[in-house]
Amino acid sequence: MLGLEGKVLVVAAFLVLAGLVFVGTASFPISARIYGDPWAMLRRQALAVGLGLLALLTFWRVDYHHWAAVDDILLLGSFLLTLLTLVPPLSRGGRWLEAGPLSLQPSELGKIALLLYLSGSLVRRNRAVENPRQGLLPHLLVLGLFGSVLLLQPDFGMFLMYATLTFFLLWVGGVPTAQLLLCGLLAAPLGTALLFSARYRLERFLAFLNPEAYRNTVGYQLYQALLAIGSGGPFGRGLGGSRIKLFYLPSAHNDFVFAVVAEEIGFLGVAALLGLYVALVVLGWRTARQAPDKLGALYALGASFLLAFQTVLNLGVVVGVVPVTGLTLPFLSYGGTSILVSMALVGLILGVARSARVSRVAVVIPEGWA
Repeated sequence: MLGLEGKVLVVAAFLVLAGLVFVGTASFPISARIYGDPWAMLRRQALAVGLGLLALLTFWRVDYHHWAAVDDILLLGSFLLTLLTLVPPLSRGGRWLEAGPLSLQPSELGKIALLLYLSGSLVRRNRAVENPRQGLLPHLLVLGLFGSVLLLQPDFGMFLMYATLTFFLLWVGGVPTAQLLLCGLLAAPLGTALLFSARYRLERFLAFLNPEAYRNTVGYQLYQALLAIGSGGPFGRGLGGSRIKLFYLPSAHNDFVFAVVAEEIGFLGVAALLGLYVALVVLGWRTARQAPDKLGALYALGASFLLAFQTVLNLGVVVGVVPVTGLTLPFLSYGGTSILVSMALVGLILGVARSARVSRVAVVIPEGWA
């Protein structure tokens, strides 16, 4: 009978394998056009999965309490890397750092660094977090620093991820709900202003409201995605059978990979795939409930929340219930940093589950009796 760690591993393994399959089929045409090799992108993704496996094993086998001792250093490092994306000679598209054939999206790494820092900080401050000067303001300052860089990139979708993660962890970490609600009410006008401050964001919002009216302009991507999802039917066209990936849909292998998935495996296949995501999040929350201490619970909750919220946002964009954010679908989208961070988050959940198992063994078998 599989324990908690085994179940998390099995579910994550299926998601990673599914990701390799669908990156392969979705990137086939564009990889052939760009690299002259239809499998080039799949090989790059497989290499990223290998690095992700190392990250997973590191977070799994290293006692998670060690991360609390260096979380401020990790946060500063990720912030500096994200800041470097504003330097044109070093960056591509304002979001990626490039070194020869390699590229890195520092804001993806920043998600896990922010998770580690917020969790550790809330534990260190203990009940003092109920004081706004200890619990709310210092962490909002950190969010503001990252947010200023993310909005300059610009990457509003990633800023939304950082903001929701911060408020979620502050809430479960003990900051009074009334303070968070008041802060949210005060921030709402600013968020609305930011949403409509750039023309392209306003156009995306209008296309979201009426994709049919903008199907030949800013709503083209969403309209094509909806056509692909609808054409998949209950059983799909079969693996490799997608037509939308033949340059009808931009980012078919990346942000909108779910459209290709739905077209090829249909409603029933998609239901099974979504079941894996739900299972992973449920297992993460169960891990948090069994965590030996508050730090472990916050790590597991934060990791589960990041995976769940980004999945929901991406799927919401592709099916037209959320404006376009530019966020990837965890495990399934093409992108080396994205898959690496997703696997690291799974490793963090496994690390907490491992400590919970070891703690239970220590209670059952007193020290010196084994």
